[in-house]
Amino acid sequence: MPLTAPALLENLEDAGCDSKFAELFMALEQSGQYREQLRLLSDHRRQLLDRLHREERRIDCLDYLAYQIEKHHAGEH
Repeated sequence: MPLTAPALLENLEDAGCDSKFAELFMALEQSGQYREQLRLLSDHRRQLLDRLHREERRIDCLDYLAYQIEKHHAGEH
């Protein structure tokens, strides 16, 4: 059973897609361009993963800094 238009829009919003993306996606839905819809979803997924990896690297940097501080000050207690 295909998703209704409101369900599609809600899912796109939940996935962080902006209104421009949603409008294009829905236009593709109306014209039956499912391969193009899948390409858009794949591109957005890749962008989210890139952002996630960037944030993970930042967290790793913070963890390394905290480790270095703890190591440096370990004998001061």
